[in-house]
Amino acid sequence: MDFAPLLGKANFWAYFFIMLTGLYGMAVKRNLVKKIIGLGIFQTAIMLFYVSIGSKEGATIPILTAADAAGRGGIDAAAYINPLPHVLMLTAIVVSVATLGVALALTLRLWRRYGTLEEDEILARLRGDPGGEACTPRS
Repeated sequence: MDFAPLLGKANFWAYFFIMLTGLYGMAVKRNLVKKIIGLGIFQTAIMLFYVSIGSKEGATIPILTAADAAGRGGIDAAAYINPLPHVLMLTAIVVSVATLGVALALTLRLWRRYGTLEEDEILARLRGDPGGEACTPRS
């Protein structure tokens, strides 16, 4: 089997492993702050992936001058980088920051109410289990 095409896409493999790290943090960790960190890592990997899709080797930025358009007799779209993924990721960055802010605010509220950031303890407390009574509410 020829692995040369796979090795040429090392950046995609890196994004894949970064994304899996974030997914692992969200799914397996029980501390809410660690889950939020995993979410941030996951979102960042997705953004890096989309930005890398928009770039091409040997291409230039999509800014035309009058001389470029007049000199060629036409515009070669293959010579330019696709700006759409980059623009979409600017929006994704704003959404990511807002998501992080809301998640941290909710986590702070849970910590003040239950005195812990461990998911298991909070859920036990909500169910009324005796094991959940160990954490005392804060005022």
